[in-house]
Amino acid sequence: MKTIVIDDSRAIRRLLCGLLKGLDIETIEAEDGCDALSRLGSENADDIALALVDWDMPRMTGIEFVRELRSCPEYSGTKIMMVTSHNDPEDLMAAVQTGADEFLMKPFDEQMFKDKLRLLGMLN
Repeated sequence: MKTIVIDDSRAIRRLLCGLLKGLDIETIEAEDGCDALSRLGSENADDIALALVDWDMPRMTGIEFVRELRSCPEYSGTKIMMVTSHNDPEDLMAAVQTGADEFLMKPFDEQMFKDKLRLLGMLN
């Protein structure tokens, strides 16, 4: 099982990747949605169980990435969690309608992160 961590903040990517590695989950890092699509092109789609996606990024926003990923049938089983500071109910509804499965609001702690992974069925 692999997770792609997509965030333009290197610090957030490192934090999320560190938490995932502590759970023995392999990670791929991407700076934005365009970078993520490029990196996914060299991976087996069946191996990508989860995408952690920031909302506000250059070149391709998180919501644009979610829309693009959901248009690819080979990623239909990939869970998507938005990791964002957006908390407007309309934004959250738009992300769900686009294909996001869950949200983790910044700032967050390790327990909150693990709880969200459990909700997605990624942890026991």
